[in-house]
Amino acid sequence: MRIVIQRVSYCRVTISGILHSEIGKGMLIFLGIEEKDEEEDLQWILSKCSGLRIFSDEQGQMNLNLKEINGQIMVVSQFTLFASTKKGNRPGFTRSAKRPVAEPIYDAFIQGMSAMHPEKVKTGIFGADMQIELLNDGPVTIIIDTKAKE
Repeated sequence: MRIVIQRVSYCRVTISGILHSEIGKGMLIFLGIEEKDEEEDLQWILSKCSGLRIFSDEQGQMNLNLKEINGQIMVVSQFTLFASTKKGNRPGFTRSAKRPVAEPIYDAFIQGMSAMHPEKVKTGIFGADMQIELLNDGPVTIIIDTKAKE
C-alpha cells in the first residue's frame, strides 16, 4: 500500500458537481493499493496513520496526532499512486490492484480508521471520478509505502 497524507484545514469531495463529503481540520489520505498487499500491510499502515504526529503543538512543533487535535479524516482511493513512468510519457498502472482486490482492502482501511476514530472518517467513492478541494496546512505532505516502511 502507498498513501499520501496531507495535513488539511479542510477538504471537500465533489462527484458530478454534488458535494459528497467534507471535513474540517485533519488528514486527507490518498490510498493506493497494489495486487500484493496483504493484511499485514493494512494493519501496519493503519497503526502508522493513526499515530502520526503531524499537527503543531503550542510551540509550533509537530508533536500532536489526530486524536490530540480532535481532527477528522478524509480517505480517497487513488490507484495512480502506483503509476509507472519508466517508459514513455503515458503512465502505466499495472502495479495497481484491480477492483476485486482493491475495494475490499479500501473498505477494510476505512473500517479500521473508523474503529480508531469513531465518527471522524469521511470518504470519497471507490473508483469514482472525484474532484478534491483542500487547503493544505503547512504545507505538510507525507508519503508512506508499506513495502519501504520508511
